[in-house]
Amino acid sequence: MTFDIDDLPSYEELLRRTDAPPGSTWSLFGPDDQLGTLNLLRAQSLTAAAQEVRTGTAFSLDLPSDTITPSLTATRRPAEHHIFQRTPFHFDEWLDGFYPQYGSQLDGLWHVAHPDHGFYNGADPRHCAPGNRLLSIHHFSALPIAGRAVLLDVERHLRDQGRPIDHAAGQPITADDLESTRIAQRTTIRPGDILLIRFGWLHWYRTTASPETRAGLASNPVHPGLVQSHEIVGWLWDHRISLVAADNFALECWPAQSDSPFLSDDERHHGHRDASTGIMHRALLGLLGLPIGELWDLDALAAACATDHRYTCLLTVAPLPLVGGIGSPANATALR
Repeated sequence: MTFDIDDLPSYEELLRRTDAPPGSTWSLFGPDDQLGTLNLLRAQSLTAAAQEVRTGTAFSLDLPSDTITPSLTATRRPAEHHIFQRTPFHFDEWLDGFYPQYGSQLDGLWHVAHPDHGFYNGADPRHCAPGNRLLSIHHFSALPIAGRAVLLDVERHLRDQGRPIDHAAGQPITADDLESTRIAQRTTIRPGDILLIRFGWLHWYRTTASPETRAGLASNPVHPGLVQSHEIVGWLWDHRISLVAADNFALECWPAQSDSPFLSDDERHHGHRDASTGIMHRALLGLLGLPIGELWDLDALAAACATDHRYTCLLTVAPLPLVGGIGSPANATALR
């Protein structure tokens, strides 16, 4: 570890930076860093994290390939799966139109930049190309990603409080909601932890959303998730979260709230608007360097956690070692 985790600045201090974009971790992990907040995993003892495996149970956090249908976006399509037979005793296969971020996914650091400041650590977007190693997802694979994870079952907590999440309305979830969930679960977060947030969106999608509702999500993407706020970003950074993943479309609520503090100068002063206006990905990926997981299947894990009131596990995440890759299927497994 080339940094002292105890010496890292608070989020309030990051916002006061003048040597780098305000709110950024740029250069804190080195001028040539490829990992962002995944560096914080090095603050953990993997031996200690392995002590979270107590019941001998494992949970895949990846959706089957046919779960999300039709597509949730206009720009991603399900892969076309082809099978061929070379001999009567030998099958093989290939995929066409494979979008690595179609289902349960992990966003790498090329995925979203801050529109005013650029990509993480000032990376030149001209280097974002197949086969280029700068900020490539294969660095995550080589790390590898393994450590203690904490689940915050926000859906269960708010439902128990009589405040069920309104999935169809794209309800925003606040930092106070995260913290009250943590307190209610009596869960301790340690530096370097991976954070899993269950909004219950996938349960709603699989059991409640009508076919018409599903079909309309690509053209009218309205989803619950974390509200766009400095309080959220500060909560994640000040808890030294190394990676955050959730069971919803984009981790944050979508579209962004109209009062989002993450508007670009052009959006703020000239009224420019598009589907990404004000999104918090800009601060999380572009400035903090915090990898984001989306559409992770957390229901079975959450049920097990609720049964014994223990919301921690050992987690492994194995993104594709695709050189030049921007994102990947999650390939995540929780062991408890």
